[in-house]
Amino acid sequence: MAKTVTAAHPIDAVEVPPSPWRQAIEDLRPFPGRAEMTWRVALLCALVTGTAMMFEIPEAAISCYLIIFLMKPDAVVNIGTGIGFLVLLPGLIAFLVWVVNLTSGSTLHIMAAIVINSCVLLYLGAATQLGEQGSVAALIIAFVLTLIVQAPFGDAATFALREAWAMAALPMILMVGFNLVLGFSPVTLLRDTLRARLAAAAQALETGDPARLRELLREGNAPFDPQALVARVLRFVPLATARQIAADVRAGFALMLAVSALPVDLAPSRRVALADHIRAAQAALGEGEAPPMPPNPPANSGPAEWAAWDALSVLAGAPEPEVVPAPKTPFIAPDALTNPAYTRFALKTTAAAVSCFLIYTAIDWQGIHTAMITCYVAALATTGETVHKLALRITGCLIGAAIGVAAIFWVIPRIDGIGALMVLVFLGCLVGAWVSTGPERIAYAGVQIALAFLLTVLQGFGPSVSLDTAQGRIFGILLGNLVVYLIFTRIWPAPVAGEVRAFFASALAGLARMARLAPERRPNAVGSAAAVEALAGKAEEALRLLPFEPRGLRPMPAREKALHGAVTEIEALNRAIWLSRDADLEHTAERLDFLAERFRGPAGEPGLCPGSGTLASLTRRAGPAPMAGPFGHHLDQLQEAAG
Repeated sequence: MAKTVTAAHPIDAVEVPPSPWRQAIEDLRPFPGRAEMTWRVALLCALVTGTAMMFEIPEAAISCYLIIFLMKPDAVVNIGTGIGFLVLLPGLIAFLVWVVNLTSGSTLHIMAAIVINSCVLLYLGAATQLGEQGSVAALIIAFVLTLIVQAPFGDAATFALREAWAMAALPMILMVGFNLVLGFSPVTLLRDTLRARLAAAAQALETGDPARLRELLREGNAPFDPQALVARVLRFVPLATARQIAADVRAGFALMLAVSALPVDLAPSRRVALADHIRAAQAALGEGEAPPMPPNPPANSGPAEWAAWDALSVLAGAPEPEVVPAPKTPFIAPDALTNPAYTRFALKTTAAAVSCFLIYTAIDWQGIHTAMITCYVAALATTGETVHKLALRITGCLIGAAIGVAAIFWVIPRIDGIGALMVLVFLGCLVGAWVSTGPERIAYAGVQIALAFLLTVLQGFGPSVSLDTAQGRIFGILLGNLVVYLIFTRIWPAPVAGEVRAFFASALAGLARMARLAPERRPNAVGSAAAVEALAGKAEEALRLLPFEPRGLRPMPAREKALHGAVTEIEALNRAIWLSRDADLEHTAERLDFLAERFRGPAGEPGLCPGSGTLASLTRRAGPAPMAGPFGHHLDQLQEAAG
């Protein structure tokens, strides 16, 4: 009996964001690999706890936090992170010794050192690929220096630096050893990724629902390129197998992109045939076998259908065409020295951290030092992102604290040893780890659930039923949230719309580069197409944060609708240009460059775009707006969205 296929929904239909509650339920659902990652994180936290208790290493909760924060699915990444941390940690400690000696114990000098180091590291984290590592380094230095302010100089310096070393080195050593034994290899992860892509493509063909397909397309291919490189360099598999796996991952993305571009009116029999072969390839890969070679597509197949069958041929072992490499992301942002946003971010975060330090020092309540920590871990580039992260931090903190307090009342009084405490930590961290391994929208809430739980139940070097420490730490988190909110919404607020426009500009520039490729090379530019999809996905996720912004920063409803529509238009253009065999798309490329400059300019003030001259000159350079042709409608809609 032939399969029935539901009529497909166009992938480029305007996406209606689900309600927050529905989205949260969807984000908490299981997916392949989530349970395996969850119990590994929880077990490692339990091992860190037991080791810290046995050797009397303080702040076991912070050690576990490093595990939850840094642990990734890829064992090689975790081992590299752990070893890198252990190598750099002595240098960081030596730097701290130098700073402490330089300050001579003067509170004023130590505060100046905190401000200078914080601003520099936060700026580097924002303006380079360091990212969160810059914030973590700033946090460690600031936190250790604040401890020195609170105690006699000589004793504090020696004690704080020694304990900081032990607290940070312990989880890294255990993470390296744990991943050597129980970690996921990059080959396993790549094969799981490929099977997930095939399943999503088949599901979209069979049900007509592109939701899962759209989600995987917006991941892009960049996260998986390093895994393929590591698998090849470290010889996890024979070289020929490693190259085939890398080609398979690219072909899997090309297959998804082609399926998403199939015409809505494609004959059901053709959808069934394509879906059946995708399922056969998925089953073969699941058995560790090579997929069967697909038949030749029908002679009257369109470009998307041809691309889908070609991708299946590569999966079956056919030679991969020459890969057109995607542009590399520079380590330092091109506008690092001209964009004031990076400096403003560093200054705002530092101001929030110092304010919290002065508050809990003035009231002599060191138990709320988590306020300063909150400033470094919650601050993000835009106001909407920051407020969203604050909301996740508060929610996670309250849930984790509730679990911890319940454990103090009903579980810990019955615990009489380290082993039972490790079991409690394992069970409590399971909840946080499940949430933290989910989508980025909710992941940080899981980190906070685990951290608040750990801060509540791990006090000293054994089970404790005191609520004083937990109360102070939770209050500190709430205080830090308040200070960050006030500063980031009142001083140089950064609207989400600005970040979205930057994503659009980068995506359009990428489309222009792809349009200038020779027609026969465009299908081989899978990396470039994947980069555009990823940028569109980032823009859509950023737009979902608009409700977290103060009303004064949000765009007008019509502008917001236009920005959401621009995501759809960019995705549609990406598929159209990738599949186009038009020999001359120079005019389209010029207009795409023009639109990229429009989006780089200030919203609502497109008359002057930085570095490009006036709008009139751009219009002359790009030529008249094409009102017809395969891309005219999409380009017109994007020009309207540019403002």
